Amino acid sequence: MIGARLLDTAPPGLVRMRRVATALLIAMALLFLVSRSLVASHPAWGFVRAFAEAAMVGGLADWFAVTALFRHPLGLPIPHTAIVPKNKDRIGDTLASFLRTNFLVPRVVGRRMRRLDVANAVARWLTDPPEGAGGRFRQGASRMVAQVLESLDPARFGGMAKAAVANRLRQTEMSPIAGQLLNAAMAQQRHQPVLDAAIRWAGAALGSNEPLMRAMIHQRAGAILRWTGLDETIADKLIAGLNNLIAEMAADPQHPLRLKAEEGLDRLAWDLQHDSAMRERVERVKVELIANPAMARWLDGLWEQARAALLRIARDPEAAMTGQLGEVLHQIGATLRDDRRLALSINRFVRRAVVGIAASYGDAIVRLVSETVRGWDERTITNRLENAVGRDLQFIRINGTVVGGLVGLAIHLIDVLL
Repeated sequence: MIGARLLDTAPPGLVRMRRVATALLIAMALLFLVSRSLVASHPAWGFVRAFAEAAMVGGLADWFAVTALFRHPLGLPIPHTAIVPKNKDRIGDTLASFLRTNFLVPRVVGRRMRRLDVANAVARWLTDPPEGAGGRFRQGASRMVAQVLESLDPARFGGMAKAAVANRLRQTEMSPIAGQLLNAAMAQQRHQPVLDAAIRWAGAALGSNEPLMRAMIHQRAGAILRWTGLDETIADKLIAGLNNLIAEMAADPQHPLRLKAEEGLDRLAWDLQHDSAMRERVERVKVELIANPAMARWLDGLWEQARAALLRIARDPEAAMTGQLGEVLHQIGATLRDDRRLALSINRFVRRAVVGIAASYGDAIVRLVSETVRGWDERTITNRLENAVGRDLQFIRINGTVVGGLVGLAIHLIDVLL
């Protein structure tokens, strides 16, 4: 029953090779019986019998050796058999030690990472994906990414992501960054659309609140002005003047009030970067925003949107290379390809990150390997190792049968000649 269950769970290639090796052994046994009964009729059958007999011995010996690695042959508790299940804990410890000593050493990882041009590989894939890359990605890595994202507890992992973002925001002083961004925007005249929008908003606000302004002027005007109707005239003049002022500001980029607003923005950019009082105020506002429940809800929504987008890409990676997202990815690839300084920075960052992971978490990784193997039962580790290398082990059985037969044939030939 155990053998039947193993055959059911084994990969098709392993099952096929196991059947071939067993069929060859049975064929040698039948050939031995046939040649043994016919050896008296012709001397040539002696060579056939010698080949079949030695092939049968060689096949049985290799069958015993291969089987003894994973289980007791024929279910008999023969000493030094079922080697893998009996030593699974030692195998796990040895494998973990091998990984730690030969692969997860920072020096080794760093030397290996220096040979890899990660940025260039990503650039080539984004700008000119190899034919069928999307299909392979979908069948392999994309399925794994999707399963990982779906298996993660959204609330717990979302909380971790939210906490990571919040901690990063707390550690980052936002005032100098905001000042530098404002300076850069003004240097490239990107603040002008903002001023235009503010002027348009002022014009719209004036138009929608004209009755309110007329009522305020009427109430504040004296009785004589109201009796003579001059309050209406003043209101008309004031509203017309404001409308003209807004129109002039919208039409003239060099209008004095616009220039005054630019001076204010320039001063704000300087204060954000260099004024300690302004920087403290910005930090207080930042802390209050982070503590605000509305910010927490916004971060939750941001994580859910990012998770949903990643799932869509993982489930259909070819769609990621089409449309606007595909254009953005193509531009990123072109930038990585053409900007060698950026590529070197990315490669350096990746190398340091991987080396840091090996240095900080190498022991935890090998401990995970060791504990995982220890947690497997004997049947699990037997099945997994046999499925991984079993096909080659069946070739050993086939080779043992053939080589044994050839050796037997050679010995019989020598015996005949002597």
